[in-house]
Amino acid sequence: MTENIRKMPVTPHKAMVLAAGLGVRMRPLTLTMPKPLVSVAGQPLLDHVLDKLAGAGVSEAVVNVHYLPDQIIEHVKTRSRPHVIISDERDQVLGTGGAVVKALPLIDADSAWVRSMPAEWSAAMAPSA
Repeated sequence: MTENIRKMPVTPHKAMVLAAGLGVRMRPLTLTMPKPLVSVAGQPLLDHVLDKLAGAGVSEAVVNVHYLPDQIIEHVKTRSRPHVIISDERDQVLGTGGAVVKALPLIDADSAWVRSMPAEWSAAMAPSA
């Protein structure tokens, strides 16, 4: 199966970043700040994700928000690369699958990357080679 992924005929130019979680395991850091804005290695987790997506050629990223959404919306407001579109879920908890389904009209692409904050936390904490 990984051979198929490596030989994908299309490189996605759109992405979804799952950023709506409550960040319960990172409390007390996340009592007043959403997990995507927790700083790791000098920058918020969300910026690690968006920078990597931009470096991979992604031009547009849908970021879903639920917990303390206004902080995330304000944070990404000035980003130009990738362009950020907000999928606002502040009124309901959709879970991973529901969040992706809700965002599909915003993604509007045949293929897209999907990234989550826990994956980025692990990558940011890994020692450099």
